[in-house]
Amino acid sequence: MDNEKTLIRHVRMIDPAVKSDEVGDLLISEGKILGAGKLGLEEIPEGCLVIDGADLVACPGFIDLHCHLREPGFEYKETIAAGSKAGAKGGFTTLCAMPNTDPPIDNAAVVEFIHERTKQDATVRVLPIGCVTKGRKGHELAEMEELASAGVVAFSDDGDPVYDANLMRLALLYSLDLGLPISNHCQDKSISCNGVMAEGPVATHLGLDGIPAAAEEAMIARDIALAEATGGRLHVAHLSTAGSVPLIREAKSKGLRVTAEVCPHHLTITDEWALGRKGQPADAAGYMAYDTSTKVYPPLRSQSDVDTLIDALADGVIDCVATDHAPHDLTSKQVTYNDAAFGISVLETALGSLLELVHMNKLSMGLLIERLTVGPARILGGSYSDLASLQPGTAADVVLFDPEKEWTVDTTEFESKGKNTPLEGTNLRGRAMATFANGRIVYQNPDLKTSMN
Repeated sequence: MDNEKTLIRHVRMIDPAVKSDEVGDLLISEGKILGAGKLGLEEIPEGCLVIDGADLVACPGFIDLHCHLREPGFEYKETIAAGSKAGAKGGFTTLCAMPNTDPPIDNAAVVEFIHERTKQDATVRVLPIGCVTKGRKGHELAEMEELASAGVVAFSDDGDPVYDANLMRLALLYSLDLGLPISNHCQDKSISCNGVMAEGPVATHLGLDGIPAAAEEAMIARDIALAEATGGRLHVAHLSTAGSVPLIREAKSKGLRVTAEVCPHHLTITDEWALGRKGQPADAAGYMAYDTSTKVYPPLRSQSDVDTLIDALADGVIDCVATDHAPHDLTSKQVTYNDAAFGISVLETALGSLLELVHMNKLSMGLLIERLTVGPARILGGSYSDLASLQPGTAADVVLFDPEKEWTVDTTEFESKGKNTPLEGTNLRGRAMATFANGRIVYQNPDLKTSMN
């Protein structure tokens, strides 16, 4: 839907950039925020699309530092077009695309392909992340300077860790000159071996090989040591264990350039969901164990891990929330738990599931929004700070959501090609009602109330 001027009336505006939270009017014009506050009639131009913002929240569009759009090479799982529509529906206006594509994003030509496909097909901003090593094979550094010049915003071999410690050390040294973070998939596969879910009582009960917490923590400890030795920028992807938190906390206390993210599913559900009960008590009827939609890497963990991660997000040890949106085709999941692909489709459920933490008073609304906007923008760097603001003159990347709207997850309604989520059929409270990218409405919920002035 195109409209040069949009006025959102009587909306709760949360601007994490200046820590403001007030009810007023938000005026969007020609791709920019023109006004924010209690606007007089003389400040409102004629011919506006008017949205009734009563009982709704407006904030900067969410920024996802970690998602898989699968293009090029795996378009049967996801495309930039479908993934960006899913992002818009979930309130995300910036998506950072991981490089485990085919070919991987390890040279300028693939970066240019992503840029061109984004211009053609994307409804929101897509920023490519480049490989740390050529082909993501872990043997030789990619041409990091070439990738940076082509426009990548970070480096990662995500899906695979950078095993060679010296290569990781060199990558961190390059990060100093390039001003871009190195995001490592922190899993020591010599420890995790053939594990398919978190080591613990549930894995034992199901007879599945477990992934010890040490697989994550050992790699994080190594990378922090390398960051300390080099002064480089380390971003730790998808924390999942309680033991990872003190490692990040200590690194920050030393003043190291270390940041960290956590995923919605690691904050809201546990490994018990693999039993197929969707969080219901053990005597719940109709459950089916070995629910492959719960298979994700790093794995879902215990409630104590979840609680520690929530606390770490609240106190700032963890900088931001990232989805790790990992869509798959049906055949990749409709197999045995051992054979199923790792990954959950997250973009369209992230807001609803995360708002559970607000409703339960575990996080404030302002803090959650900060971790979805200012936190990731700060990691991307100063040039992206305007994307996390509602201040006049900044880009009109805005999400309007109803924190109380109840809905049931129905994957047949997903924009994403990936229908793989353990949340199928569950009830969530909170949903995006409209998403603006550069002032243009790229998603609008049918229940949104609009008129023309």
